[in-house]
Amino acid sequence: MGTATRYSCTVASPVGPLTLVTDGTAIVELSWDGDRNDHQPSLARGAAADPTHPVLAQAVRELEEYFAGERRAFEVGVGAAGTEFQQRAWQVLRSIPYGETISYGEQARRLGNPRAMRAVGGANGRNPVGIIVPCHRVIGADGSLTGFGGGVDVKRWLLDHEQAVLNALPQVAALTRPR
Repeated sequence: MGTATRYSCTVASPVGPLTLVTDGTAIVELSWDGDRNDHQPSLARGAAADPTHPVLAQAVRELEEYFAGERRAFEVGVGAAGTEFQQRAWQVLRSIPYGETISYGEQARRLGNPRAMRAVGGANGRNPVGIIVPCHRVIGADGSLTGFGGGVDVKRWLLDHEQAVLNALPQVAALTRPR
């Protein structure tokens, strides 16, 4: 059986260049330069560059809307490969509301195993579709920002961005309210 065709594109963003990869039906990777390691090589290697692919175009549009403060949830399909536990952990990530954070312990509790904090951290560390599957919304129990594929500075930027958008909403509503 041959390798499935993958398509990729790299786009500019406020947090640096992002590389997106699709298997033709869903996004399977969103990565920053250098955030992959030897045990988890980038799927972009060997992918055909095609920024016009419909799945990539949708993901790029949704990311642009997210960075512009116009999108809180992503609709593009996600087809990240992972174990059953990882898939469940990533599903919890997708349920964390925009602009909110939870601890690794809370994520483990939501998975039904409050003692699985380290396993949750490992699953989050292997999340291949950061931002879209928002692992940046998980922080240490003491409120500290912990590891993130794009780096802790990017994690801080994403959390600050979401808070700024939420804090600006009442002002925007007041400006657009009919008199």
